[in-house]
Formats: sequence, C-alpha cells, structure tokens
Amino acid sequence: MKRAAVSSLFALTLLAICLPVSAKKPEADHIRKLQTEAIRNKKSPVAHWGIEPEKYIQWSNHSLRLIPVYTFGTKDAGQGIDLNSYTGVNSPYRDSKKLESIYGYSPTNTVNPKADYLDQTNLYNIQEAALKAGKKNIILFVFDGMDWQTTKAAALYYSKADKYKSGRGTGLYFQDYPAAGTSQFGYMVTAPHNAATNVDVDKQTVLNPGGTIRGGYNAEKGGPNPWTPGNDIKYLISSPSNNYGEHAYPDSANTATSMTAGIKSYNNAINVDPTGAPVMTIAHQAQLDGYSVGVVTSVPITHATPAAAYAHNVSRNDYQDLARDLVGQTSISHPEESLPGLDVVLGGGYGTKAKPSGSKSDGKNFIPGWKYIAEETIKQADVKNGGKYTVALRTDGVEGKSGLQKATQSAIKNKTRLLGVYGVGAHAAHLPFQTADGDYQPAPGKTSAEKYSAADIKENPTLADMTESALDVLSQNKKGFWLMVEAGDVDWANHDNNLDNSIGAVKSGEAAFKVITDWVEKNSNWKDTIVILTADHGHYLHIDQPEALIPPSEKKQK
Repeated sequence: MKRAAVSSLFALTLLAICLPVSAKKPEADHIRKLQTEAIRNKKSPVAHWGIEPEKYIQWSNHSLRLIPVYTFGTKDAGQGIDLNSYTGVNSPYRDSKKLESIYGYSPTNTVNPKADYLDQTNLYNIQEAALKAGKKNIILFVFDGMDWQTTKAAALYYSKADKYKSGRGTGLYFQDYPAAGTSQFGYMVTAPHNAATNVDVDKQTVLNPGGTIRGGYNAEKGGPNPWTPGNDIKYLISSPSNNYGEHAYPDSANTATSMTAGIKSYNNAINVDPTGAPVMTIAHQAQLDGYSVGVVTSVPITHATPAAAYAHNVSRNDYQDLARDLVGQTSISHPEESLPGLDVVLGGGYGTKAKPSGSKSDGKNFIPGWKYIAEETIKQADVKNGGKYTVALRTDGVEGKSGLQKATQSAIKNKTRLLGVYGVGAHAAHLPFQTADGDYQPAPGKTSAEKYSAADIKENPTLADMTESALDVLSQNKKGFWLMVEAGDVDWANHDNNLDNSIGAVKSGEAAFKVITDWVEKNSNWKDTIVILTADHGHYLHIDQPEALIPPSEKKQK
C-alpha cells in the first residue's frame, strides 16, 4: 500500500474516532428506524401511545395500569416477606376495611372479590417485614415508568421472538433469573390518594388536602391484570383536566412514597401524608437499626423517585432542598436539625443551570446555579471541606467509571460516605440514553433527538457502574444495608413516546440488576438478601404488531 493511501486511511480512522457519536450512525438500527418513521408519519402500524390507534402520539403522560412486581429472596420466606401475603385471597382489594385503611377513605368501585393484585404500599410492608426479620440486605429496584407493555417491547427486541402473551414473561434477565428458586411474580395498583393538591413550599403546607380527584382502581374499566384491557380505554388516564374517569392516575413522587413510606399521598408529595405531615421511610428505619442506606439513579438524584428514598417535602420540584435532605444538611423541611443523610448518593444532576422559576415550586431559598443540587451543597458535603462525603463529579477528560471507582476506593479506605453527580447537563442532567441497539444515538421522539459528544459518553459512568460502587461502599457495614436503584430513563423515554430510548433504558437497567445478582451470588445469598424489582407506574404504550419489533433478519417465531 502506498504511503499516501496509508496516510489517508489513518486520517479517516482518526476522524471516525474523534467525530461526535451522532456522526457515526450505522445503517442498520431496526428500532431507531421504526421510531423515526413513526414520528415522521405521525402514525405507525407497529404501536401507538394513547387511546387513538391512528395517532402514534396521543398521550405522553402516566397511566393507572397495573404494574408488574418481581421479587427475589421472598418465596416461602413467610413473616409477610412474600407476595402471597398480599395477593389472591389476601389481596387488600378484596376487603373494604383494608382499602379504607390504605386510602383513608372508601374508594369508589374499587373492592373486587376476584382481585389477585396487591397494593403498591404492600411493597413497603415487605421491606418492613424483612427489616424486622433481620434480613441483611434489602434492595428496591425501580424501573421508573416500566409497565408490562414496555417490558414486552424490550423482550421482543432482545429475545428476537414473541415468547409470551401474558404473565411474568421471558427473554429479559430479570424475567428469567430464578434466585435459587426464591423468585415470585405479581402485579399491583399504583393509584394515589388524590391528584391536584396545591402546596406552599416555603411554609411546607398543603393548601387543599384531598385535591380534586381521588384514587382507587376499577378493575372492570382498567382490567384485571396488566395484559388484559378493561372496558374503558379512557379510564386509565383520568385526570382533573379531563372527564375520562373516576380515579386519578399517579405521578412518581406519590408512587415512590408508597413504596418507601407505606402511605398513599397526593401526586407530587415526597414522604409527606395527604395533609403535608412528614412520615418515616424504610431507609430511616433501617438507618436507626444500624444499616447503611443509599440510592442510585440514572436521572438527577433529586428527581421524585430517588428523592423519596429519604427526603421530605410537600413538592417534588423543590430540588435543591431535596438534595440537602439526601446529604444530611438543613433544608426547608428540616431547618433546625437536619436528617442524618444517606451513606451513598449516586446519580445525575450535573451542570444543568437554572434561575429561580418564580413558580413557587423551588422556594425562596433557591440558589441560582445548578438546578438539581446546588454547588454549595456539594462543596459543604465534601470531606475536603469538613463534610462527610468523598465526592465524585463528572470531570473533563476523566473516564466516568474509573473516576467513580477511584472515589469509591477512597471512601472505603477513609471510611467516608460517597456522593457522585454525573450526567449530560445540556439534557437535564441525566446519564446518556443507551438506545435499543446500545449505541447512544437516540431517535427523535415527541421532542428532538438528543445528541451526545464522545466526552458525554466517556465522562459518565453507567447505572451498572454506579450500582457496583454503591454495593462496594454499603457492604462495608457488617450489619447490612438498604439500597434503592432507579432506572429512571425508562420513564423519561416513555414521556417522550420514544421506543428507541425506552427499550435501551430497560436494557441498561437490566445490566445494573445483574450487578446486584452477581454481588449476591458472590457475597451473600437469597436467605439474607431480598430484592424487589418493579416500576412505580405505567405509561400508555400499545403494541399493535408485536412481531414488528423483532429485527427482520432475526425473527424466529410470531
């Protein structure tokens, strides 16, 4: 080969390496192509979001769908540490008194003598029972927004076959993992106490307890299980702004509060009851019992789900105060004596800047600068400044995983806590979306497609990387630990009506779950450890042609 040709080849190779990720898109990307065509045509024979099949996008918010629950280390555990204690004949939805105890009122058309589902607050009951029974490790894994239909879409693509029409399903790691025969499957109601509650963030008060529409679940309208539709397609997206039905659909704050604090509250509530009174979470209880506690997420660490692991606030949007609670600093909800703080806080939130919104959602004490966690909060938390945390931040030129691992080992060596803040600041500070084929080149959704630089990919760890670090730090406590891991990008993708990002988010979450099971097999067992894997709520994806999600050259069966 001539020297000129070699030089040209070298130049082209170097150019390929240095170009932004978005410039190297491969031609074959089945889900990206489907998503792009659906957005361009505004309809798709493959799928649709909402109640109108002829429109690809009609609805981009949550729904009241029943949500799958996968548990590990719970079968035959007894003492309330199992799904059987809350399903079938033990379902609270068969008993009006149990429902009134959960909701604080009798929800209309909600008692169902044939109910097989549990309530979302029962996941808190399982964790509480596990703590009381002395289980060493308790892990709550939340695929935010991943309903049965989202799981089905991912299983179709990754298993390359349509293997199930109902039930637990197969094809994804968490569907198939047996946990030494201790795994169970069920599904739950995620209804809130109410929707459309108004609050005063600065006074931390609720202005209209009860809101304008209450919660409950009508199985005839909504369906008896996640895969069987009910008789009213509008019912599952009922809200104060429409006349679609009798029960409100949930948000991520109330649903996370149900799982971590065991109560029904209003949409937007972070561990406060319908009147605004703070309640103790399972993490608080575990901490009092000597456990270490932590949270990991792929989205900003102060978004609703991770915030509800530990913080208190009448509004999910008061991000900077939620951050103060998470790391044990005084806040609007704890102005005199702070919460102790979590031992591990890892997630997004890096770099996205904001000014006071004027909407009263972020309070008068909002500090201009980083939106999700004030830079002052990070500085105060850092051990270098007298704080309790070894801090890891996204850093120019530093590979995200190695930077986090270095901080992790320092935290272990020096017996400190661990705080890590990463993300793509230009895109609301979440980790880069993996996409279905794993190339980090999203298709357009309801909004335009995100584009990442090579630095965005290099300088951020993955959710799996952060989960590994959390386990390394928390497991130093011989007493045990409580941990929440959230694959929050599933929800963000579904809000965007974006199958490419949604399917990829399930896969990246699955990788984090495998980190957990590998750790249990190596360092613990399924008698000492329980894992609850679920979603906080659903969206409204309808898969019209399941086989069309299977890459054409890899179809095995319909």
